[in-house]
Amino acid sequence: ALTGRSGSGKSTLLNCIAGLVTPDYGEIKISGQRIFSSTRKVLVPPEKRDIGYVFQDGALFPHMSVGSNVKFGYRLKPEEERQVDLDDVVELFKLGPLMDRNVTTLSGGERQRVALARALATSPKLLLLDEPLASLDNKFRGVIIKYLRQIRSEFGIPMLYVSHSMSEVIALSDATLVLSQGKAVTYGNSAQVLLCPEVHGLSDFNALSNLLDAEVISNDRSDGLIELKIGRFCLLASGVSKPPHGKLTVSIRAGDIILTSELPKQISARNVMEARIEEIHNLVGRVLVYMDIGKRLMVEITPDA
Repeated sequence: ALTGRSGSGKSTLLNCIAGLVTPDYGEIKISGQRIFSSTRKVLVPPEKRDIGYVFQDGALFPHMSVGSNVKFGYRLKPEEERQVDLDDVVELFKLGPLMDRNVTTLSGGERQRVALARALATSPKLLLLDEPLASLDNKFRGVIIKYLRQIRSEFGIPMLYVSHSMSEVIALSDATLVLSQGKAVTYGNSAQVLLCPEVHGLSDFNALSNLLDAEVISNDRSDGLIELKIGRFCLLASGVSKPPHGKLTVSIRAGDIILTSELPKQISARNVMEARIEEIHNLVGRVLVYMDIGKRLMVEITPDA
């Protein structure tokens, strides 16, 4: 992942890799292949770089149907070089019922699904994602996060993901590069990068959330709540309409979680679970605790607490 404030150079770096911007100097390699070198006078054109690019607004072709958009890149790829099956892509993003629709009639979440499918159908060596969730509401953000995780697990295509959101960065990426004013601030494991003092001024801790995979266990309770399995535990939630065994992404704000050293009794909170403290980090004016519930959970507490 690439993160940092607006104007730090995230999109410029992506455009240099994609070939939309030519760097003044330096070198770019993808999987060992040199695609740009100022000293060796190498400049591979964008269409020869085997890169899929997904923009914030999707950048779909408005005069084409969903099917034509998805097939556009697929048809450009020579048959002997196709590593991704078109039917698999359509199935992954559940686009079958939408293939004949004009893209101008799609919702924001549907547009991003089509944009991801179009990029993936080109069998890219690398997938560039420039804030693909920025214009989506929370409901659609969870859907796209689920698809991005599937791309990584099912297709194994490397991704370079740009986002302002440390929550998205930690949920999706293995490693993170933080930029400020065009320079690298720090690089490393995403969860550890969050702890670097240089990053504190670049991150909005008030919006720090755990974005967790969940499965619907039951939806037939008399109180209207849904039972979800997250990690080793079952939690109750409202406002979920998925059937049993349905998969979704749940957002739990780090500052909304309360820690207690004893099992609480006579408490109105419905969700209480046992967790193990893995790490405690004293940051500026706050403490970040990493917990193990079968998944890593971030909890934010005050220094006094």
